Amino acid sequence: MATAERPQLSLAARRLPPTSTLLLWTFGGILVLSLGWWLIASLVDNPARFAEVSLIGFTNGMIFALVALGYTLVYGIIELINFAHGDNFMLGTFETLSIAKDGSFQIPLLFGVVGIPLGTAAVADSSAGKRIYAITMALLLSMLLCMVINVAIERIGYKPLRNQPRLAPLITAIGFSFILQNIGLAWKRAGSIPVPDLLPKGDLFDAGGVDYSYKDLIVLLITIPLLLLLTGLVAKTKPGKAMRATAQDRDASAMMGINVDRTISFTFALGGALAGAAGMIYALYIGTVSFQLGFRLGLFAFTAAVLGGIGNLTGAVLGGIIIGMLQAYNDGFGDARWSNTVIFAILILILVFRPSGLLGERTPEGQ
Repeated sequence: MATAERPQLSLAARRLPPTSTLLLWTFGGILVLSLGWWLIASLVDNPARFAEVSLIGFTNGMIFALVALGYTLVYGIIELINFAHGDNFMLGTFETLSIAKDGSFQIPLLFGVVGIPLGTAAVADSSAGKRIYAITMALLLSMLLCMVINVAIERIGYKPLRNQPRLAPLITAIGFSFILQNIGLAWKRAGSIPVPDLLPKGDLFDAGGVDYSYKDLIVLLITIPLLLLLTGLVAKTKPGKAMRATAQDRDASAMMGINVDRTISFTFALGGALAGAAGMIYALYIGTVSFQLGFRLGLFAFTAAVLGGIGNLTGAVLGGIIIGMLQAYNDGFGDARWSNTVIFAILILILVFRPSGLLGERTPEGQ
């Protein structure tokens, strides 16, 4: 009897999770409960302030989502983390600065800057018509510049390495990141640069101590349609279907008549356009830009993409909103100096507890 029971006990023991896994999940549970308790305490202590900080965090999160979508689009197609994406976003903020301050569309080159006058300079005291014109041109031309840069990077650096080991294009992406960062430094200057205030001032409403400005509303009015347009493009259009097919199986897509190279270039163009739009929105909403901006915000957006499930469009938006709100809560109720630590601690925890992200799907290695 004793010998017959031993295999059953051994099998039951093998079904129990390891002690290290139990400790890990216990630690994660304590951390989540602590975070929830802190947020509930902040809500009870000052509901109006909590609501205002939540709105700010949601607005910032939508900007993060635009940048995160660029990461997740490229990764979904060729499984590459395009680390130059954040610095491309930075160049979009500089383009917006040029249009808002000097009224010219500027093209940064290695040997200088080419400027194309747009007919009017959008200074802070300009009329409403000039401001609308400047905002529209900044949006369109920042998207155009970042789109061209992204496609050029793909054609020059990533396409020749497409069939090489993954480390080669990854190192190339880091190299392009430094190149774009130094182009930004040569284009403008070091340090923070103020951007003319073109967005309307004042509050949309002030109810119960909760302020919501026109500036926040305009950010959402630009960001949400762009997100919906991207979703519809990927889901409904022929290029979007080609993108989804290429992401699933590149060789099979080519056999079915899909131009894989053109589809990949289109994906990079789309990601660059989103980076340019996010750069314009960020520059006018925050009011200052810097050549080092792309590194920090790019990592925030990459964290958002990983949090939501990199390769998943809805996950990138969800991750951006979560990161934006957590940063706002830390700035509003904690210590702003710890924001970077909090954001990257979240990245580590997500990779430990759920490497596929909140909405990502687990796939076998190499599939």
